[in-house]
Parts: sequence; C-alpha cells; structure tokens
Amino acid sequence: FFFLMIRRPPRSTQSRSSAASDVYKRQVLLGCVLSLDNGLGQKPPMGWNSWNKFACEINETLIQQTANRLVETGLAALGYVYVNLDDCWQLSRDINGYIVEDNNTFPSGIKALSDYVHSKGLKFGLYSDAGFLTCQKRPGGLMYERQDAQKYAEWEVDYLKYDNCYAFGIPVKWRYERMRNALNETGRPIFFSMCEWGFKDPAHWAREYGNSWRTTGDINDTWASFLDILDRQVEISHLGGPGGWNDPDMLEVGNGGMTTSEYEAHFALWALLKSPLLIGCDLTTMTEDTKRILMNEEIIELNQDDLGKSGVRLWQRQGEHGLYEVWVGELSGNELGVIMFNRGEETTQITVSYEELKWNGQHANVRDLYARQDLGLIAGELSFDVPSHSVKVLRVSQSHKQKSARSL
Repeated sequence: FFFLMIRRPPRSTQSRSSAASDVYKRQVLLGCVLSLDNGLGQKPPMGWNSWNKFACEINETLIQQTANRLVETGLAALGYVYVNLDDCWQLSRDINGYIVEDNNTFPSGIKALSDYVHSKGLKFGLYSDAGFLTCQKRPGGLMYERQDAQKYAEWEVDYLKYDNCYAFGIPVKWRYERMRNALNETGRPIFFSMCEWGFKDPAHWAREYGNSWRTTGDINDTWASFLDILDRQVEISHLGGPGGWNDPDMLEVGNGGMTTSEYEAHFALWALLKSPLLIGCDLTTMTEDTKRILMNEEIIELNQDDLGKSGVRLWQRQGEHGLYEVWVGELSGNELGVIMFNRGEETTQITVSYEELKWNGQHANVRDLYARQDLGLIAGELSFDVPSHSVKVLRVSQSHKQKSARSL
C-alpha cells in the first residue's frame, strides 16, 4: 500500500486532488459534523470476504458458489451471513459519475448478484476506497460518495468495506465522513467498515464514522503476521463495543500457511477480541479441521456475547521456551472467557489465579471450548499444560452454590 500511495498520480488525478482539498477547506469552515446513524453493529459481523484467498480473481460464479456453501455447510446458521466482494468488482464510471461493474466477471450485474445472495437468506457486501482509486487501481469513491451510496442502496448492499489508497494526503476523517454522510442520506442501513489501516489510531475516534475500523495493515497467512497484529490490539482492545468494533483484519483460517493449532489460536483470539469474523478461505475446499475451527459455536458465542465487551490481555510472561500469556473477556451472566496462549516452542504449563482474573469466589465451573468438555468445579486457579503455538480456551462460570447464593 505504501508504494500505491506515494507514486506520482496522473495529471487528471492531481487536479481532482486539488479540487478535493478545496472542498475540504470549505467544509471545515462550515463545521459540518454528523455521526453514523444506522443502528447496525450491535454485535461483530460474521461472514466471508473474497480478498485473502482470491484477491482480484473474483467473478459472479465464485460468489454464488460461496453463498451456496455458507448455507449448505451450516455456516450461515451459525451467523456467517455476510458475503462480501473485495476489490476488483468495479471497472469504470458512467457519464453521470455512477460506478459501473466489470461485466466480464459479473455479466449479470451487481444487482442480480445481490438478489441471488439475498435469496439465500444472506447479506451482501461490496468494497470501495476513500481515495481516487482503489488499491488495485479501480475507480475509488472520493468525490463520488453520493453517487456511490445511492447506487449501493439501489443494489440493496448491506455492508461496505472502505479502503484508504490513493488519497494523496487529504485528511482521513474528512474522507470517511463524506461517505458516512452519503450512506446516512440513502436511508438504507449499510454496515460501514473503515479500512484505514490504523495509521491515525482510529480506535480512538472512528466510532462517530463507522461500525468497525481496521487497526492495522493487511494480515497475511503466517504465524508472524498473526502475532504482529495480535500485539497491536493490546493497547486498544477495550475501545471496541456495540455499534463500533476494532477490526484486526479478516480470518486466514483454512488458507494453508499456518498449522492447525495456530489457526485455532488465531480464531479463538479474534473471537474473544470481538473482531469481525470474516472467513477468508475457499469454502468449496475446506478441510475437516477448518470446518471444526470455524464452526465451533461455543467459541463463536464468545464473539457474539450480549455484553459486547472485548477481551484484553491480562499479562504476558517469558518462560524457558518462549512467551506465554493469558487473555480474558467478561461475558454476560457473570461469566468469563479465558485464553491461555503459548507462543513458545515447547509445551508450557500456564497458571492464572482467580484473584488475577478478578473472579468473585474461590471455585468455578470450567469448560474447555475446543475439547467441548466440562472440566468440573476447579478451586483457586486455572493451570494447564499448553502445547507449542497453541491455546487453551476456557469458559468460566459460577458454581451451583454461587448461583444459589446470588439468587437469595
């Protein structure tokens, strides 16, 4: 993305950039400030996005097949309902400035594809960019926000991912505000996913603009990328909540670059962080392990919990064989989600006391969510051997005695 943003623009794009700067200055003087008003995002969105696996190699057949697979596999019934096209669906603009799809890859048109997705009981999402071009040099949305929003509403779009390429230094808040306002004006609720890459710390301000905001650059399908992005959530994880969520990027589970245990860690931690859970693999070729991970409804429940509080890292420690850590998230019903995460190269015993967890009591019922096993009543602390590059994912709830005392 850095290369795309600093390359010399064509002359026509330079003139549009100058015009946009003039408009920006006038609107700042007018002090026009609105807020997002769509009622969406009370829980993190779940679904599928085309980019991680397919990049620009997308077409209407792929999207139809994906919609079919979400339903056939049972993923949709678990909450994975958004079918989101990323970059490369758009080709040009017409003489009135309205966006035109690529008819070579989407010959039936975007509205027909949207209708197909909706006919399956699913929701339909598109991608654009808060710059003059998208990251793949397709037409961007800057200065065409109203036309684009009108077209999205006409097509019955439910989700918009809005990227950050080719903006040439025009202030980010102003650019995202323009699309937010245009979406509001349509009267159609469209989930607004800001893909600002975390450059301007959107976790601290983006709630007025979007339903979610990317906190980092793009993920890739490696252990190193997963860890880097996870670490960047530590200082901001508490800032997400109903209506506006931190977005550490889409899931790589099933794309083949990490081990099964690493994918289990990736999925569970994204769930506890209340990240959007957007599958990024080919649903037609999923392995049984990929299905098992993505379809673990007990871990999905951590993500979709009614309380809507994002998990936080309780601590990180250096062990003999590497780093290990504990993440914790408050859940409704006075319960906790706890993840013990071993980054090291050997199995490590990880122990956390109820006092550290701020648990009210010295006993708790504990359930292992990947093993789908009740571990019974455990006193004082949680202590487990966790294999290398793996997690132990636990749900902690009150004992029967504690529940009875509370009800009196």
